Amino acid sequence: MIGVHMTRWPDRRILDLFGIELPIIQAPMAGATTVDMVVATAKAGGLGSLPSALLNVEGLRKALGEIRAATKAPVNVNFFAHLSPADDPSAQARWRALLAPYYAEADLDPATIVAGGVRAPFDPAFCDVVEDLRPEVVSFHFGLPARELVQRVKATGAKVVSSATTVAEAVWLEANGVDAVIAMGFEAGGHRGNFLTDNMATQVGTMALVPQVVDAVRVPVIAAGGIADGRGVAAALMLGASAVQIGTAYLFCPEARIPDVHAEALAASRDDGTAIANVFTGRPARSVVNRLVRELGPISEGVPAFPTAAAALAPIRAKAEADSRDDFTNLWSGQAAKLALRTGAETLTRELYLTALDVLDRRTPF
Repeated sequence: MIGVHMTRWPDRRILDLFGIELPIIQAPMAGATTVDMVVATAKAGGLGSLPSALLNVEGLRKALGEIRAATKAPVNVNFFAHLSPADDPSAQARWRALLAPYYAEADLDPATIVAGGVRAPFDPAFCDVVEDLRPEVVSFHFGLPARELVQRVKATGAKVVSSATTVAEAVWLEANGVDAVIAMGFEAGGHRGNFLTDNMATQVGTMALVPQVVDAVRVPVIAAGGIADGRGVAAALMLGASAVQIGTAYLFCPEARIPDVHAEALAASRDDGTAIANVFTGRPARSVVNRLVRELGPISEGVPAFPTAAAALAPIRAKAEADSRDDFTNLWSGQAAKLALRTGAETLTRELYLTALDVLDRRTPF
């Protein structure tokens, strides 16, 4: 069925660049994306994306090997491009003081906090894996890593992609060698991809961002943020995007790995039920509003540098989740969760594309 419609997609730049059949990219969601989700998306003809931020080198090599064994389709491996912060005992002490009442309430000893070990940035060791296993696409979040690492990635033949939350970031990415830009609108769930600005008050929505990025760069543009059904896919095309990257809708798939409290929050989410908050990790990220966001955020100056905030949250988060409470869980979600189709990742990928074609044919969302 897909093959019949393939040549009808008006903008083939991303399809040809990545070697995929459908203009649907499953967003790399660290902690939630599984090998099964990546494989299912790839089998449907979309681009499956494997996040590495919560993996070590051995874990990444194992996961990518499993994907390669299950499908010969192109795959995207995603990395964070942040700089690991210097130790800041004062900042950690302030953060622990803010969390102290929650520890007392849960009858937990603050000494249970274990530092470090989360959200690793792209480095030479990760680059070695890319050189060995050669994913077709390598994407980055928070800008790009050092120039020499980008050059090593490109030398493998991989296409390099990164997220932009403003036109200025998109222009910077193109000037620094990306093959495509993800225009990440304010509506998107999870961590913002911002790297030239920290001002969340001036972040741009998808409808305004995508066409301005399209006008500003020569490389193809991928739209992300607030897209959860075929109407959004069709709208992105009309705005000039060559493809879309979708995250939240895939969290409803059985292939997703999220805590029960996260799944329940997504099922009950509303268009106005999320907020950009830094209280989970130290960087702004869109989450369903919960107790931590209401009481300490959404944006707090008392949170230590990314990604070190998560360590002190871990014990009280685990205790709350064991009691079926989402008080301290990062409930990543975009603003369009209510539109998501409840089905498997392979079916979702196909339906997003086919529904978009139907919308384009009828020029009406109904």
